[in-house]
Amino acid sequence: MTNSKQMKIALLGAGHIGQTIARLLHGSGDYRVTVLDKSAGSLAKLAAEGIATQQVDTESKSALAAALRGNDAVVNALPYHLAITAAQMALETGCHYFDLTEDVAATKAIMQMAEGAKTAFMPQCGLAPGFIGIVAHHLAKGFDSLQDVKMRVGALPAFPTNALKYNLTWSVDGLINEYCHPCEAIHDGQTINALPLEGLEHFSLDGTEYEAFNTSGGLGTLCETLEGRVKNLDYKTVRYPGHRDLMMFLLGDLQLKNDQEALKSIMRKSMPATMQDVVLVFVTVSGMKNGALLQEVFARKIFAERDAAEPLSAIQITTAAGICAAVDLFREGKLPQSGFIRQEQVELPDFLANRFGRAYQQSRQVESIG
Repeated sequence: MTNSKQMKIALLGAGHIGQTIARLLHGSGDYRVTVLDKSAGSLAKLAAEGIATQQVDTESKSALAAALRGNDAVVNALPYHLAITAAQMALETGCHYFDLTEDVAATKAIMQMAEGAKTAFMPQCGLAPGFIGIVAHHLAKGFDSLQDVKMRVGALPAFPTNALKYNLTWSVDGLINEYCHPCEAIHDGQTINALPLEGLEHFSLDGTEYEAFNTSGGLGTLCETLEGRVKNLDYKTVRYPGHRDLMMFLLGDLQLKNDQEALKSIMRKSMPATMQDVVLVFVTVSGMKNGALLQEVFARKIFAERDAAEPLSAIQITTAAGICAAVDLFREGKLPQSGFIRQEQVELPDFLANRFGRAYQQSRQVESIG
């Protein structure tokens, strides 16, 4: 893509994340953004800020296709179950495609769509999958041979008060999806599917105790990229201690795994959303370097912005920064211009130097790890 004219973006979804993406891209001046959503109420706020909007049934293929024609790229911030449809319509209408999905099946389907395509397809552009994979791959490249790659991410309430020690900081659909599906990993050199909510571990950062356990989707395409090169590779979600056991009780003992809509409804009704959250990013890579066994660590905490006229949660900041940086690097020609693009094809220095990716630079680096 050239820098000479504004890139026309069809942004699908006007939820919390979608609104943040719209403001970032629109505010940069390099993108002509039209936000598509079926909710007139969600669109009205953006329209009042001078951002183009269009009320569209985003679940209808024909309506979506008609709305996408004439755009350069589709940025999809809809729930994960609409990812395949959105990607298909992007392919049909000749648009490049970017999304935030953590759904493994959707990513594999999009990978197949991208084969031989003249346009680019880049799913998983958020925090995890997304930024976490860029970091892990960057650290891994510095080793002669790899032993362990451990990726840990948590979007946590700053002030937990309930028994789950959790508030809704992002999509309930995405949350339950990653708690219920098999988790790709590499163990003793073999790619395996681990069980979600298993692999419980405890650690402390900055004097705060955390737990981490297997969840689905966070690795993105790293299993394929590092297969044959790493002995152990895994991704775990970080929560405060006790959360995993209660989720096991809800999903397993109460059998709500088989009635996920009921669980989502309960969580939406009983668990307040919060804008006061913190995102924890913690990657450790060990292996041989110049004949010695070494470990490298990347650890960051990104906090919510509560002072702005438009307060932003940490998960909004990190997720929107991830996909906006991906689109921006693509526009600048720093990524392949067609076919499937993996997150690990993004160079970490390029990402952190990007005007959107800088959100991760402005975070606090965690120095003390116990």
